[in-house]
Amino acid sequence: MTDFATFDAADYLDSEESIAEFLAAAAEDPNPDVLLSAIGAVARARGMAKVAADAGLGRESLYKALAPGAHPRFETIQRVLHALGVRTVFEPAKA
Repeated sequence: MTDFATFDAADYLDSEESIAEFLAAAAEDPNPDVLLSAIGAVARARGMAKVAADAGLGRESLYKALAPGAHPRFETIQRVLHALGVRTVFEPAKA
């Protein structure tokens, strides 16, 4: 039997560009849990405690907000994205 390490995207999010591309791709998915999961991966890559503190949240509150099936307030997501050093950009949908 061969043991494989569990894949964690956070292990590969080591540049601002890779983080931005990762989040942009996740935002395209119609399932909101995909974006929450992606934001969680970026937060793990940056350090959950630091991101939570920078967003003005408790660490446990951050984990709950980013859990699958969670319905965090838009304000919470904005604060987390700001703490991660990324911003949302809106553009027309492609036809």
